[in-house]
Amino acid sequence: MEMNDRSSLIAHLETRRSGRPADMVAPGPDAAQLAGMLRLAARTPDHGKLVPYRFVIVEKSQRDALQKLFADALDDCAPDAHEAKVRKTLAKAHYAPCLVILISAPVRDHKIPLWEQELTAGAVGMNLLHAVHAHGFVGAWITGDQAYDPCVTQHFCKDGERIAGFFFIGSPGLPLEERERPQLDDIVTHWT
Repeated sequence: MEMNDRSSLIAHLETRRSGRPADMVAPGPDAAQLAGMLRLAARTPDHGKLVPYRFVIVEKSQRDALQKLFADALDDCAPDAHEAKVRKTLAKAHYAPCLVILISAPVRDHKIPLWEQELTAGAVGMNLLHAVHAHGFVGAWITGDQAYDPCVTQHFCKDGERIAGFFFIGSPGLPLEERERPQLDDIVTHWT
């Protein structure tokens, strides 16, 4: 790798930030750009080559149906939710121009431990955020109640699968702010 390439990669890693899904605006990626992002996301360490993950793309035309699914889930699982929570939950279905749901789809009863397969799905999520940034967009990886709500997960997950996250992708509607990062002294030790 050339020095300029390394410098560009380091700059990419140092400048990637998540955006707030509610603040994301058009344009989002077109179909070819999104396919490229997903290809890059799939270039992830995968012990046993099991591919213990998959993507579900929620098209713009499906957002009203997703909002209804979120509303039905609230009615079934949290009927006493406060109005502010209801509004926020329903609005989430329409955040950002592009929405991809990452599904953790481990191969059960395999010699590769479940934990390692789940780590692969997590690595895919981080690669997706890097791919989004490399394509000039902003992304956010969100879970929230809907990622765990059986009323929602039954529509996206097969038996033994889980929603690893909702990935919102678009252009930043507001400037992205740097957040506080951990100090290395707080998270690095040397084995003695």
